[in-house]
Amino acid sequence: MRLTRVVTVACATVLALAACGGGQKETPKAQGSAPAGGLEKSTITVGVVPVPSSSPLYIAEKRGFFKAEGLTVKTEIIQAPQAVMPKILNGSMDAFLTSYVSLMAIQDSGAAKLKLFQHVQTGAPGIAGVVVPKDSPIKATADLKGKTVAVNVLKALGQTATNAHLQAAGLKPEDVKFVAIQFADQLGALASKKVDAAWLVEPFLSAAIKEGATQIIDTTSGPTAGIPIDGWGVSEKWLTDNPKTAAAFHRALAKAQKIAGEDRNAINEVVPTYTQIPAPAVAAMKLGSFGMEPDMAAFQKLADLLQSYGYLKAKMDVSTLIPAKVE
Repeated sequence: MRLTRVVTVACATVLALAACGGGQKETPKAQGSAPAGGLEKSTITVGVVPVPSSSPLYIAEKRGFFKAEGLTVKTEIIQAPQAVMPKILNGSMDAFLTSYVSLMAIQDSGAAKLKLFQHVQTGAPGIAGVVVPKDSPIKATADLKGKTVAVNVLKALGQTATNAHLQAAGLKPEDVKFVAIQFADQLGALASKKVDAAWLVEPFLSAAIKEGATQIIDTTSGPTAGIPIDGWGVSEKWLTDNPKTAAAFHRALAKAQKIAGEDRNAINEVVPTYTQIPAPAVAAMKLGSFGMEPDMAAFQKLADLLQSYGYLKAKMDVSTLIPAKVE
């Protein structure tokens, strides 16, 4: 299926991150504003993933927001935040797109001290869910007991969100066997009966349903409604060492984030320029909400779910991941 092939890099990568970032309580300033005084760094490197969540950065670049702040932003494609922590720690990469799950996992492991610099996307109904093959005897969440469910990455967003729905249906997480299979391979695994069900994200979810699969769980609704997906991460040290650069970068990102939240066409325009997702697929796919800040209650709930399933070693106060106002 062509759609599946062209979005493999995009969607398989975003949720391999384990799927998102923090927000600042700041109203974006006018486009022409300039940083006060010289920047500590006028050129920064940002790790991006070729998915729609990276679109605010490309909107900011296209509309000259970085240039207006005296910044040159270089991008580097990353596969997972964990893999680029050496670059973040040695300063060769300044910021990166991350899922909330990955950022919390890194913080919990002690590998780095990170902050959620700017929120990007919050989950919305219809963007991720569990599907079963056409004519499957599995009709509801409770029917998954004893079954095998494919997720792209174990102990990440898909498994966490599905677990919450299993519990709401009276099941325990251990009642279901989860196996890791890349999104592009999940439809084949369903057809060959290697798995009984699969957790998919857009645009794979719509493609599966179009081919006859039935969605039995919407994992961004009900007990996981409003779950934060991803955002931009930085290290605590980088914020301390580069306050003027951080403020300039944030002003530009925040302006672009606001545009992304208000104008879907702005996202549609830039996504095909940095991904392999064709323009018609971008326009048709469902997206989460591009808001300025995460819902802190939903953020804490996600952390608590991760800890309750053993994916985090210790209980985490997510407010500690939000930096002081950057300005």
